[in-house]
Amino acid sequence: MEIKLWRELLDPYAQAVDELILKFNHIKQSYRSRGEYSPIEQVDGRLKTISSILEKAQRKGFELDEMEEKLDDIAGIRIICQFVEDIDKVVDIIRARTDMRIKEEKDYIRENKESGYRSYHIIIYYKVETLSGAKELQCEIQIRTLAMNFWATIEHSLQYKYPQNMPENVSVRLRNAAEATVSLDEEMSYIRGEIIDAQNSFLIKANLVRDILNNIQNLYQKANTREIIKIQDEFFRIYRSDDLDELIRFHKELDIISEGYRSQSLN
Repeated sequence: MEIKLWRELLDPYAQAVDELILKFNHIKQSYRSRGEYSPIEQVDGRLKTISSILEKAQRKGFELDEMEEKLDDIAGIRIICQFVEDIDKVVDIIRARTDMRIKEEKDYIRENKESGYRSYHIIIYYKVETLSGAKELQCEIQIRTLAMNFWATIEHSLQYKYPQNMPENVSVRLRNAAEATVSLDEEMSYIRGEIIDAQNSFLIKANLVRDILNNIQNLYQKANTREIIKIQDEFFRIYRSDDLDELIRFHKELDIISEGYRSQSLN
């Protein structure tokens, strides 16, 4: 393969990473816009570097012209969840999508590696539209908790330092740390309901405040100044009281007022 073709070859994979990050972030935002808990906490992605591709081709013994067939992780997406239970929900979301075709699933959570690595991997086929036409690519999606991701990030860095033979004392400490992440995930699962309730309350309040402020801003064009100031003062009083039920009541009343002004404008 000619060196000058590298960028041309990898560009569709970079496009796939960008598109998939956008789509999964949209899923996360859709949950939150409805005031619901999202099983997706963070999304990021990466394109495998040329040096990594060369190293893997040499280690696995295949020609560079075969890399698109032999490598399923040139494009990589990482989805971070708060709780272990969320991982299965994200997997179900991916299985239900029509724009991604699953090739393979690897569950390193129920059957974690000897090193202590835990994550759920899905290899998908994903189609991108390029100047040369449609192209279906392989992409690896890793789904893990925040605790799993912290451990995997550290382990990945150490693999660079010790590419062939990691010292036994370091390996032992890594395995101990992996067991600690299991315990942390289990403890978080015990109080998952409390955490989700708290986060949902925050999202509901944030969405209510957003809608109320939009309504007040729109009323500036239709209502008299004295009435708007009165509405603003009432809003700030309720907001400072931190009473969610009172905020919901005020939101409904303001919707009625705003609808009345909209009707007047139409007439």
